[in-house]
Amino acid sequence: MVNRNGTSALAGIFLNLIALMLIAVAARAQGPQHPRDREITDADTRAWWHTTEDLSGDAMEGRDTGSAAYQRAADYVAGRFRAAGLQPAAAQGSYFQTVLMHEVSVIPQRTAFTVVRSDGSQTTLTFLQQITIFPTPGMPSQVEAALTFRGYCGKDAMGEIADRIVVCFGTQRAGLPSGSDRVANARAAHAAGLINVDDPYFTIEPPRWPFAYARTVTLRVGTPTEAPHTPALLNMRISAEAFASLIAGSGQDAAAILKAGGARQPLPNFEIPARLRLRVHVAERDISSPNVLGVLPGASQPLSSQYVVVSAHLDGYGYGTPVQGDNLYNGTLDDAAYVALLIQLAGDLRSKTLPAPGRSILFAAFTAEEKGLLGSRWFVSHPTIPLAQLAANVNLDQLRPLFPLKILTAEALSDTTVGETARRIGKDLHIQVRPDAEPERHLLYRADQYPFLMAHVPAISFVFGYDPGTESERRYREWYQVRYHRPQDDLTQPMDFEAAHKFNELFYRLVHAIATSPERPRILAASQFAPRE
Repeated sequence: MVNRNGTSALAGIFLNLIALMLIAVAARAQGPQHPRDREITDADTRAWWHTTEDLSGDAMEGRDTGSAAYQRAADYVAGRFRAAGLQPAAAQGSYFQTVLMHEVSVIPQRTAFTVVRSDGSQTTLTFLQQITIFPTPGMPSQVEAALTFRGYCGKDAMGEIADRIVVCFGTQRAGLPSGSDRVANARAAHAAGLINVDDPYFTIEPPRWPFAYARTVTLRVGTPTEAPHTPALLNMRISAEAFASLIAGSGQDAAAILKAGGARQPLPNFEIPARLRLRVHVAERDISSPNVLGVLPGASQPLSSQYVVVSAHLDGYGYGTPVQGDNLYNGTLDDAAYVALLIQLAGDLRSKTLPAPGRSILFAAFTAEEKGLLGSRWFVSHPTIPLAQLAANVNLDQLRPLFPLKILTAEALSDTTVGETARRIGKDLHIQVRPDAEPERHLLYRADQYPFLMAHVPAISFVFGYDPGTESERRYREWYQVRYHRPQDDLTQPMDFEAAHKFNELFYRLVHAIATSPERPRILAASQFAPRE
């Protein structure tokens, strides 16, 4: 494999490792080498955090998919995999599985969203602060269309909206049209565009502004999904605060509509006496970015021909819209810390701190998770090891060690025998392993375990849990309000390192149990992911 500079992949790894070491030495000469060491009581957790510092420090620039900074991070991970004795697990003896993608991004300069009212007055909506758009290939650069509000945008509400921009209450609540339903209904009715209005009462995972950027990345598999003659549906999102400005003059009470929508009550349909004028400056390009794959061969026959996949996503958001003066989205807990845990597991297995596994272990640091699980989807559709030999996947994402670890919720807990194993190990560590208490967030489908489950590979992932009304819940909610997909998810944030140590121990034990059990994990017959005849 050849990297961007035309050198061999292995040479690129070592060149970048040397550069990173020099950066680290320079940074540590100016301040404490590891400023949080005094908070950490055990050597294994300390080593894990040091790797987290390397992966999510400012030198890694947030590891945005397709960027040179992401490649530096990938080189670092591959170098650490090699140092831990992992064998390359991609094609032609490489640690890198290249994922081909296409990027469509909105350039803020020369992009504007203006509400033009029937009396001629105009209101400008602030891009990435009040309104955003999800760009698509071939999207028109200028559009002006009438606005209409159609409640939850179910099929029965979508009459006579052709060539208009339909405004919908953007609910995530069960029993109401989903985001994909709203898009499909708008497209079927020949709308020019769709604007989802935030649900401010969905406090489980509150809407966040600003957006880092408006950018869509898809797998590059040939022709665009829409034929050139088919107009693209403009898909937008607006903040609850800006909604009142959007519908001004309609005679409708924006606050009352938001409250009713948040309570799942009936919503009115009405015309908005205004048009939305869009001018969008779009750039398109092909990009690529690698998954980093390494394998530790199993120690027992015939188990060694089966593989336990341990995974986490390496990508972050890079540079984006500033929040409190900071525009670098470091992505420390999302998800650098858990790529670091893969590296720590590999090192502990090499040093024999942990027992040798019977089954082989495939270590996967996936790219482009934040762009729609693209790296894991690519791997599952282009496996470097036959899918039939993948015994299970344990995915590390959505983990926030912010408070004492007494409860873990798990995705797909009741779908596979891996869930039963996790419950047993959790009990030994005095951790309750519970099913997801907030299915409205769709976390099962939003992380890299999902493509494995869709391919009928048993998989599991975890979230730090809490009981309602506790201090743990307060800290968890606060993290989502303040840090999720923001620059504040960095190395300075509050951490409970004892909780992190306890989770890391559960992870080690779970992987070891899966890797050594004579019984291969399986998907339970009642699961939605079970193969059907």
